[in-house]
Amino acid sequence: MKLNTYVNFAGKCADAFQFYEKHLGGKIGMMMTHGQAPDQSRVNPALKEAVLHARISIADTDLTGADITNAQPMRSAYLSLSVESDAEAERIFSALSDGGEVFMPMQETFFASRFAQLRDRFGINWMIIHERPMA
Repeated sequence: MKLNTYVNFAGKCADAFQFYEKHLGGKIGMMMTHGQAPDQSRVNPALKEAVLHARISIADTDLTGADITNAQPMRSAYLSLSVESDAEAERIFSALSDGGEVFMPMQETFFASRFAQLRDRFGINWMIIHERPMA
C-alpha cells in the first residue's frame, strides 16, 4: 500500500510540476492532458491542454495532480520537505517563494537550524525544514 498526495491546480499543473522537477530535483513520471485521453468524444475542447493526470517523484514520494476548473489553492495542509543542509533549505526556499507568499521566513528555530512556511506561485503550501539533531 502507498499513500500519495493529490493536488488540484486551476490550469497550472504542468507549469508547477516542471518547476518542481527543475528546483526540487523531482522526476515527472506521467503527464497526460485531456487532449491525450482515448475517448475524445467526452473531452471539452476548452480543456484539451489541461492536465488530466500527472505524477512527479520528489524525495522518494510521489505527488500527483491535475488541472481542475476553479480549483482553490491549499489552505490548511502543507507539503513538508525535510532537507539535509541549511544551504539546501535556503536554495529551495528561494525558488519556491519567488512569486509566492511567505508565511514564515526562513529562520533558525528551537527545533530546526532552518525552517520556513510559504505558499508557492501555484497555490501549494510548503514547509521547509532542516531539523536539529536531537540531544
